[in-house]
Amino acid sequence: MEHNISLISTLAAGFGIALVLGFVAERIKMPALVGYLLAGIIIGPNTPGFVADVQLAAQLSEIGVMLLMFGVGLHFSLRDLLAVRRIAIPGAIVQMAFATVLGALLAFYAWGWPWGQALVFGVTLSCASTVVLLKAIEARGALDTMNGRIAVGWLVVEDLATVLVLVLLPPLASVLGGANQAPAAASDVPIWVTLGITLLQVAGFVALMLVAGSRLIPWVLWHVSRTGSRELFTLAVIAAAIGIAFGAAQLFSVSFALGAFFAGMVMRESEFAHRAAQESLPFRDAFSVLFFVAVGMLFEPAVLMLEPIKVLTVVLIIVVGKGLASLLLVLAFRYPLNTALTVSASLAQIGEFSFILAGLSVALGLLPAEGMSLILAAALISIALNPLLFAMVEPVRRWFLARSDIARALEIRVDPYAELPTDTARRYLEGQVVIVGFGRVGRRIADALVERDIPYVVVEQRREVVEALRRKGVPAVSGNATDAAVLIQAHIANAAMMVVATPDLMDIRATVEIARTLNPDIELVLRTHSESESVLLRQEGVGAVFFGEEELARGMAGYVLGRFFPGMTHPVPVPD
Repeated sequence: MEHNISLISTLAAGFGIALVLGFVAERIKMPALVGYLLAGIIIGPNTPGFVADVQLAAQLSEIGVMLLMFGVGLHFSLRDLLAVRRIAIPGAIVQMAFATVLGALLAFYAWGWPWGQALVFGVTLSCASTVVLLKAIEARGALDTMNGRIAVGWLVVEDLATVLVLVLLPPLASVLGGANQAPAAASDVPIWVTLGITLLQVAGFVALMLVAGSRLIPWVLWHVSRTGSRELFTLAVIAAAIGIAFGAAQLFSVSFALGAFFAGMVMRESEFAHRAAQESLPFRDAFSVLFFVAVGMLFEPAVLMLEPIKVLTVVLIIVVGKGLASLLLVLAFRYPLNTALTVSASLAQIGEFSFILAGLSVALGLLPAEGMSLILAAALISIALNPLLFAMVEPVRRWFLARSDIARALEIRVDPYAELPTDTARRYLEGQVVIVGFGRVGRRIADALVERDIPYVVVEQRREVVEALRRKGVPAVSGNATDAAVLIQAHIANAAMMVVATPDLMDIRATVEIARTLNPDIELVLRTHSESESVLLRQEGVGAVFFGEEELARGMAGYVLGRFFPGMTHPVPVPD
């Protein structure tokens, strides 16, 4: 019996070659998606040898887009964004505008492209890759640091802005000179009417998701979870992501990407968010690979030989132009040099959103095939360079600090929140508790101290949190507790106790060493996320050490024993 195996051969070749090249990329300290893009180039129509089915790959990549955007929605936290909103929102908007103008001017004046194509080309260069950033930040253990939060918040704003562009691009295509327009788009309907209808459709979809979806999706997941079937729960999550994306496109004429994003965003607010993220992860990863492979199939390697100057210019805009713009913006917001360099390295690349935008633009006739190839070439090079840029952050910082008075001044910014107000009551300056880190753990400790009228001072890296605490009358200092000057401002020398509510072991050790030097008699309370770390810290006798799972087990065991032996206390021993 003869079978049509184009789907199977496309999947086999795509996954197989992507596995090999992704493994090689990781081994040489580059993001795996570089290997996925190269796999697409190898099996694409522009290179010799086996050629996969381009149309099938394009449809599979649409599923990849849906699941990618679903994952972005699942990880989108409005609270995290608001914590860094003062720098992330204006910074992202200004930096995207700067990169868009640079790219548009280059394409319009230097290459002679029509202004609509030039503008779209500039927009595709303005949005960095969330996937590349998260992998780079996580690899350095910096996701929960101030620098990491700012970089991720900045990318979230870019993602939201790009989603808006994806929504508005089709109705604006005729104005921008798109060549592949439907008859309706070429009618005499005024553009403001078309835009108004589009925005109303989007608003209707968003309202439906926030009102009905936020209730219906958790209700469905709750009933499915009661069956005890892991397969059904996974199926429900994937069906919700793809079904909502498809329904949004059919009923509200919005993109698959926006539909999937809101499906993830609504699901995040339910109690099943963590499980949904875990269960859908393998599918998201697999189809994300196919998305990058399909994008690679569109790349024409000849552009590297025929237009090397154009490729180099685009790379310079992405790496140097965007990097320098974000560096100056962060410094303008009075953040230290280290933060500026980290954010600059984070944004000096482009990735999945650029591919999605470019693909839609090509379909609408708003971007020539050459533009797609230039974007892909620049993305490959900028992503490959990104680990090197991150590795250079600290050496470059040290080099500038050793040779420049300006750099030293930028590193130690005059921050109004870096010192306690002069009118701070004396009870907060002597015998107080210093709480390092004001996350979920730090807030609960502070609430317990307030109930018993015990004075405390907060040390927190996020200036927005410090500002909010100051407005409530809580003494707080902005800065990293590994800096002696920050602990001095918290009056650690006269404190009775320091509670380190951050889980980073390296920061804990540095903070403890400084605190002991400034106040040898201070009592220390530490938090860890690892059993091995807790054992090590206890052996060193640095203070009272609390390990999350251990404390959870202690509390649950105490409750269970208390039910069997009412009125008796049952301490649970701490393991050696």
